[in-house]
Amino acid sequence: MNYQQTLDYLFNSLPVYQRIGAAAYKTDLHNTIQLLEAMGNPHLRLKTIHVAGTNGKGSVSHTLASILQEAGLKTGLYTSPHLKDFRERIRINGKTISKKYVVDFVEQYHALFTEIKPSFFEMTVALAFSFFANENIDIAVVEVGMGGRLDSTNVLNPLLSVITNISFDHTQFLGNTLEAIAREKAGIIKPNVSVVIGESHSQTKDVFIEIAKNNVAPIYFADKMFDIQVNKKKIIDEVFYSYFDVNKDNKLIYKNLKSPLAGLCQEKNLKTIFTAVSLLQKELSITKSNIANGIKKCIENTHLMGRWQLLGTKPMIIADTGHNQAGITLICEQIKQMKYNKLHFVLGVVNDKDLQHIFTLLPQDAVYYFCKANIPRGLDANILQQEAKKYTLSGKVYTSVKNALRAAKRNANIDDLIFVGGSTFTVAEVV
Repeated sequence: MNYQQTLDYLFNSLPVYQRIGAAAYKTDLHNTIQLLEAMGNPHLRLKTIHVAGTNGKGSVSHTLASILQEAGLKTGLYTSPHLKDFRERIRINGKTISKKYVVDFVEQYHALFTEIKPSFFEMTVALAFSFFANENIDIAVVEVGMGGRLDSTNVLNPLLSVITNISFDHTQFLGNTLEAIAREKAGIIKPNVSVVIGESHSQTKDVFIEIAKNNVAPIYFADKMFDIQVNKKKIIDEVFYSYFDVNKDNKLIYKNLKSPLAGLCQEKNLKTIFTAVSLLQKELSITKSNIANGIKKCIENTHLMGRWQLLGTKPMIIADTGHNQAGITLICEQIKQMKYNKLHFVLGVVNDKDLQHIFTLLPQDAVYYFCKANIPRGLDANILQQEAKKYTLSGKVYTSVKNALRAAKRNANIDDLIFVGGSTFTVAEVV
């Protein structure tokens, strides 16, 4: 098979959660363990940082990888889902895995896949660990796909575990209380391995403390360790930058650092990042300039997309992948802080989202452009429009995300704001 045929096989022969949802979800690590054992357990040869959480884990993973890369380490980065190209999921020092490696890997283990019948995600995790071990990387940052305890990545014994935050998402799998979701995420906590928790929440803090204690794992709550003060936000070369100070124990330790990740959520993520790096510095040589440059060059180094990403300026067009209750809340807060005449909102969601909680957050004075991303899990735009009407959100239906954005551009004046979001897959079609 050539590369395209290999991709077709992966997407069509193996269950893909991002495309079909629950039918692709596996409730144990059996397949992953079998795959990796057949490959000689490449993950056991890797130094890793394991990152879970409801929101922010992608931004935290990319920024940590950028900092480690700036420190001169050959750094692997495994994330999901991809936005444009499957190979985005697996990178070394920002460079994607080669098409040849993907093709050769699938060809080599095709019989094994036929026997074990792994999900797409299980296969992709095995591919990433195989590639990283084969390339003799120094360290890898590995993002959890969903949850933690039962996620395929949870075969690692990392240098550090990170859990960014807990909010409601994927409740059909992870539980419908914050405590239950926290317990699933806390499944990545390993014996004697330090864990960073991004936010100390009253409903989840005790869960993390209990599980960390049972594992004799030192635990650090990032929001108690560092304070971030944003000074200003500025557009440079069509990128939103945030400038901020970092304080620890009421002492200024970094002044006016620059980040191309300017969403409100990033202020919380930065506390997590600084706490994680402060622990990693005990084992790795990471300087203050490595940290500052890693943050500033995160997008340049790792090619992260879809985080409060500026797509145009006249009118201003912003895309963001935030898609659950907590993510949408921060997006709406940030929109309120911006100056514009009229808001045009290109909205597409997946079919397993809690629309009630999302619709109650969205601004009622916006003009909506309802659409469906081109995946089976996408919610029909007509259904989205009908449900939105119940919350006095009004707008027209469009046949694709791109058509919806085109219509918004036609209708918007230069002092208006166009926002594209509701789903990672909606954003993927326009960035």
